[in-house]
Amino acid sequence: MDFINEIITQYAENHSQEEPKLLRELNRETHQKILQPRMMSGHLQGRFLSFLSHLIQPDNILEIGTYTGYSTLCLAEGLIESGTIHTIEINEELFDFTKKYFDKSTYKNKILSHHGDAKKIIPTLNFEFDLVFIDADKSNYSHYFDLILPKLSPGGLIIADNVLWSGKVLQKSLHKRDIETMELKKFNQKVKAERKVKTLLLPIRDGLMICRKI
Repeated sequence: MDFINEIITQYAENHSQEEPKLLRELNRETHQKILQPRMMSGHLQGRFLSFLSHLIQPDNILEIGTYTGYSTLCLAEGLIESGTIHTIEINEELFDFTKKYFDKSTYKNKILSHHGDAKKIIPTLNFEFDLVFIDADKSNYSHYFDLILPKLSPGGLIIADNVLWSGKVLQKSLHKRDIETMELKKFNQKVKAERKVKTLLLPIRDGLMICRKI
């Protein structure tokens, strides 16, 4: 589902900060070589992630779901000088692709890549995060939220992608096999009811849920 028509989206991109050259290259190669390129954040959402990161100026960022590294590089733009971004990806086949672009970037020494199951990796990261971006398997969003919240610094942000799921979250009757949609609906309800955070769901692309820890 397109929540804003393509012409308006293009107008918004044309009147936003330009996509950096390295990200244009990454964008193009993702569409040429990687399956499901729609999973990539892209220009407008990428600039939004960068904007938020610059506002927070985080010391530590956690990203769950690296994919081809586009959002990783966008988030890294706002890190303080000594800051780091930890990014977790379960698909080992994407490692060489992301490493190539991370090594080309000015943030290569700030990016720490983890490969494996995020549910097992997150408990081993023994420090607070100022900003977290969730863009991985939708069926585990609530689980990730529970793991992350105790590690989130006061005032820190959790950003979850795809929470509108092409509009499927509006459906009242779901097939029992549609686990991802059911779990996303539970996640949206869960964070709205959580008293430790303030929430804002934005209809940007496929939906971004923003939670700020009180």
